[in-house]
Amino acid sequence: VQLQASGGGLVQPGGSLRLSCAASGVTMGGYSIGWFRQAPGKEREGVAYISGYYDSTSYGDSVKGRFTISRDSAKNTLFLQMNSLKPEDTAVYYCARRMRYGGNWNDADQYEYWGQGTQVTVSS
Repeated sequence: VQLQASGGGLVQPGGSLRLSCAASGVTMGGYSIGWFRQAPGKEREGVAYISGYYDSTSYGDSVKGRFTISRDSAKNTLFLQMNSLKPEDTAVYYCARRMRYGGNWNDADQYEYWGQGTQVTVSS
């Protein structure tokens, strides 16, 4: 049971990428899902979040206005549209399902079903 992120790659500053998060063996419908990223030498950072039943969204301060999280429940897939990318967005991006609700959405300890991430590199 895991969530698999895909769609990463190399993009120039100012460019766009669309990441996908597909579920294997677990449904994402009705569950809260988060996107996180981790750059070398840095802690895992919450990027975006979508709640389970109302699809309300939250974003990290560094990506507000540039990233958009959405889901296609029929396809059991989640998306992260990333626009106006910056070199500091370079990281491995992960998606995970929120299983505990005792803290903020960007607390990675509340999530499970982490899969292998996808590398995003923003460079000219």
